[in-house]
Amino acid sequence: MPMSSVMRATYSLLTALCTLLRFSRAQEEEARLGGGLPIVDLGYELHQAIAYNQPDGYYNFSNIRYAAPPVGNLRWRAPQAPKVDRKTVQKGEKAVTCPNGPVWWAATANEFLPAYLSGAPYNPTPRPPPTDEELTQQLPSATEDCLFLDVFAPKKVFDKAGRAPGAPVIVWLHGGGFAAASKTEGVWPSGLLKRAAENSDDSLILVSINYRIGVFGFLGGPTLQKDGIGNAGLYDQRFALEWVQANIKKFGGNPDRVTVMGNSAGGGSILHQITAYGGKPPRKTPFQKAIIQSPGFLPQPSPQLQQEVFDQFLSVANVKSLKEARALDSQALIRANSLQIGRFALYGLFIYGPTVDGVFAPALPGQLLASGRFDKSVQVMTGHNSLEGLIFTDPAIQDSNAFAAYLRRTFPKLPQASFDKITNELYPPIFDGSRGYTDQTGRVSLFIAEMTFVCNTYFVHPALHNDTHAYRFSVFPGVHAADLSYTFYRDEGESAAVTNATVARALQSFETSFAQTGTPRWSGLPQGFPKYGPDAQIIDLTQDRIYQTRDDAANERCVWWQKGLVA
Repeated sequence: MPMSSVMRATYSLLTALCTLLRFSRAQEEEARLGGGLPIVDLGYELHQAIAYNQPDGYYNFSNIRYAAPPVGNLRWRAPQAPKVDRKTVQKGEKAVTCPNGPVWWAATANEFLPAYLSGAPYNPTPRPPPTDEELTQQLPSATEDCLFLDVFAPKKVFDKAGRAPGAPVIVWLHGGGFAAASKTEGVWPSGLLKRAAENSDDSLILVSINYRIGVFGFLGGPTLQKDGIGNAGLYDQRFALEWVQANIKKFGGNPDRVTVMGNSAGGGSILHQITAYGGKPPRKTPFQKAIIQSPGFLPQPSPQLQQEVFDQFLSVANVKSLKEARALDSQALIRANSLQIGRFALYGLFIYGPTVDGVFAPALPGQLLASGRFDKSVQVMTGHNSLEGLIFTDPAIQDSNAFAAYLRRTFPKLPQASFDKITNELYPPIFDGSRGYTDQTGRVSLFIAEMTFVCNTYFVHPALHNDTHAYRFSVFPGVHAADLSYTFYRDEGESAAVTNATVARALQSFETSFAQTGTPRWSGLPQGFPKYGPDAQIIDLTQDRIYQTRDDAANERCVWWQKGLVA
């Protein structure tokens, strides 16, 4: 079936970000050597590498099952260990993605962003509401049985498995608003592996995971928790990280040198992993370092609002109970997930995401960090972009009344005192540039940027006594996720996606050296990468230079957002 306009726009927004290129690892040149590729014994199964990348010297172990299929009675429950199946060598040849939800506002964003960034007038294209058929299309690889991961291991690292201490590991958590994308979106390992090899003989291993998203991963509320768990997607991530602890030695990795890295929803997930169980997890935190890029999620502490989303889902799925929902066939559930997100998500939002559940997330991450309820042993580097909020800004909000209405829709339980604080003090209608914006779009964009992404990076630093590192990505256009093509740069020169190859290599050097040693380094920064410290020092990556400056997130607005006064 041809891809619908809604689906095209969704994937354009989430993975191309207007002028940025969409990557597909399926295009990577890899030599498929058949029986000559190595096989790893995981105990419960035998898994063979699907390919060897000859130019860059790494094995691709694709689609390794790390958990049992979360279907039927396992829906909205904690992930379970996979069944033992050693009869057939698994090769992971079939692509696997978790069911994605549509983003109805993506087409508008794809038109509005280039116009606004260039200063051109925005003339929206009239378009009818998307049909149910358009909203419910999925990629052929979409399936509920999606709890798989990929391992990219340099040959020289893999060949030392069991005979050396092991290489450091980066585990990638993908973004996508907790409703879209997958472990393969935009992920190219070659550049990171090259930078790691330049830094140290250790090199590193890259792991990328799927986790449940949308209704499958982030349904919540009191009714659900009577016979299930909220935040199932966070449990999946934890389970995958524990899989890494148990198995990465077999690929040449060191389980005591694991860095979890993620952007957007992936970064927001890492904040939830660091604060999991209020800092008292049942088992040791399964990673030692974290690279938290543009950590995004909508603060959702209200059980009542979680219940309303739950009830809405049952209505869309045409069932009356969680038991009936578990009994539905997979296609019916996938359709209901798409219809709920497509019909009811507000502009810039995705309906689903982490919720305060009293167990995995006993409070908002910012609150847990402020009160010391988190794993203090994790070393952290954060990053955010210079224009995080613009992609999610509705161009129809052109006056203070529209901004007020948007705020009420986003936070239906917002106390009046918080409403007044946001509209009159934090983001007042003052457009002389003194507040960081000169028009209503800029006002809304800054509000979204700080509420959803930027302030989340700030919360970590004082919690860890500023013994941390941070960067800002300011290469034009600096919009949300524009840094992804730099993180996964492949040394292919400059393009629409990467306009400055030096910045790309610098960012990769910062990321890989931090994973290897705990200190970000790059040869072009001889004075070194500063600690965040009491003066909130960060490295700013711009088109023209890479330099030290003060963090723009270290402001009183972020101090207020950390209190979580939204419900």
